[in-house]
Amino acid sequence: MAVNAYSTVEELGRALRAKEVSSVELTRFYLDRLAKYGEQLGAVVTLTRDRAMAEATAADRELAAGNTQNRPLLGIPYGVKDLLATKGIPTTWGAEPYRNQVFDYDATVVERLTRAGAVLVAKLAMVELAGGFGYNNADASFTGPGRTPWNTNFWSGGSSSGPGAAVGAGLVPFAIGSETSGSILTPAAFSGVTGLRPTYGAVSRHGAMALCWTLDKIGPMGRTAADCNLVFQAIMGEDENDPTTRAVFRSGEASWLANSAHRSNKRSVRIGLVKGSWDKVQPAVRENFLKSVDVLKAQGHTVSEFDYPDLPVGPTISVIVDAEGASAFEDILVDGRAKQLRAVADRTGGYASAATLAIDYLRAQRVRAKIRRDLLKLFDTIDLVVSPTRSTVAYPIGPNFNEVYKDIRGGPPVIASMNLLGAPCFALPNGFGENGLPTSVQLNAAPAREPLMTNVAIQLQEATAFHREIPKAFV
Repeated sequence: MAVNAYSTVEELGRALRAKEVSSVELTRFYLDRLAKYGEQLGAVVTLTRDRAMAEATAADRELAAGNTQNRPLLGIPYGVKDLLATKGIPTTWGAEPYRNQVFDYDATVVERLTRAGAVLVAKLAMVELAGGFGYNNADASFTGPGRTPWNTNFWSGGSSSGPGAAVGAGLVPFAIGSETSGSILTPAAFSGVTGLRPTYGAVSRHGAMALCWTLDKIGPMGRTAADCNLVFQAIMGEDENDPTTRAVFRSGEASWLANSAHRSNKRSVRIGLVKGSWDKVQPAVRENFLKSVDVLKAQGHTVSEFDYPDLPVGPTISVIVDAEGASAFEDILVDGRAKQLRAVADRTGGYASAATLAIDYLRAQRVRAKIRRDLLKLFDTIDLVVSPTRSTVAYPIGPNFNEVYKDIRGGPPVIASMNLLGAPCFALPNGFGENGLPTSVQLNAAPAREPLMTNVAIQLQEATAFHREIPKAFV
């Protein structure tokens, strides 16, 4: 083939349109890689062979007819986190109680990718219930722990563990993950890939498992920011089945979303470095982050440190996730099926969450509004908030999370607070640390500012090559 397992979506698209490879050939190639490596990485729940071959055949007909205008994903294989409904195919939510669950419709995101001509090849593994019951160990899915392809003794990150591992190992060119508070960014960081968490409400969640209605977001994971942008263009937009999208798109604040490709726009932006975010981190995380900052400076951006506001982010987001998560999975708490969950902490954690008082939930939502106002003020004087994505490399598989990296406490809670704000973020690979594991830098923008953030992310990756690195065990 004219391409390889680690080719970008853009490269695959050019090869398909030049007829150097067919979608059927690409689809078979990635299905073979998924079958060969998926179980080893704990990355795959279900291969969707029949659907994939039918969609690839249809894509080849469209390619042969020249129906390619504004369809950059036509013929490109992909996988989805197994919390998105797919008609007639199991959607397990990563959890034993739902192992045989099948829906009779596709989630809106899957529908839109189908219309774009993309080819669904796999339902990818995830942490059970997206981590809603407080798991504390990588072995938290009936498929077992997700493993980063850079060192399979370490975790690929959660809760989008399968998408992270699958993209990182070249099993799919891109995948769809979801985030409530770090579930795209963490696996992107631990698996050495690029992840985009969109603005809350920018992508429909119809047909997606709900963990936390007021926080959940769906977004792409891929080789590059440019690839994630192409996928975002296909899946974003208003959906009558998800009122949060109507709130965003009808407000006018997101009217720019259809034109967020700005590779040629070299506008200088104001970048704020979170003080303390690189102090209590692993040495390689610090070194790689500061090198990324140097690249941003060299590109002409204005970079300055600022004090991150000291806000009660942790308790606020904890109460909200507990209350909404217990409500979402009330059925298995009532009938006792929660005892079937894989992670020991998950078997009882949901019951504690269900004890959350209504008054505490309402108080948390009121405090959240004040936190959002304070965070939005940051963007009066800066365009992007930049910090290390994670303070450490991936956790080892086996010990509980609180038993490792005890000397590393991290800095301000950027991931949690920006999720409370509903802000978009890119996680970008920026080097390697202990045990050959990747590190990552995050770029956060104000809500509905994906175009600006995407522009800077693409610039950063065009000036570096970390997104081109390949885990040698999965060539």
